[in-house]
Amino acid sequence: MKDVCRQTGLSYETLRFYCDQGLVPNIKRDKNNYRVFDDRNVAWIQSLLCLRKCGMGIEEMKAYLTLCLEGEASIPQRRAMLEQQRRHLLLEMQVLQDSLAYIDKKQQYYDDVQAGKVPYRSNILPLPDQKMA
Repeated sequence: MKDVCRQTGLSYETLRFYCDQGLVPNIKRDKNNYRVFDDRNVAWIQSLLCLRKCGMGIEEMKAYLTLCLEGEASIPQRRAMLEQQRRHLLLEMQVLQDSLAYIDKKQQYYDDVQAGKVPYRSNILPLPDQKMA
């Protein structure tokens, strides 16, 4: 398991959790009952990592796995699941892009204030002719 952890970047505890949750099927065991991972297991674990990074929870990953175990017949359902995650990621990307645009705008404003191009204005400090209440 430690080799697989190094290959995938997963912690030992997370890999064990995924295995215990049944997310990594078809793992063989050696004579000492230790898990033995092959290249296909590692490729599947890397797929799980991608699904997790895409925002899928454990139950969703289990549902995806169940569909995968059904074989080719479940491709339409798997495609639908992935499309749903794709739409979710696109929304998250838009939120991040909007946030970056805000930060870029504020940094440009601060640069302009420091360069004397525009006067400083605050949305939280009182205007110069007003007193704090």
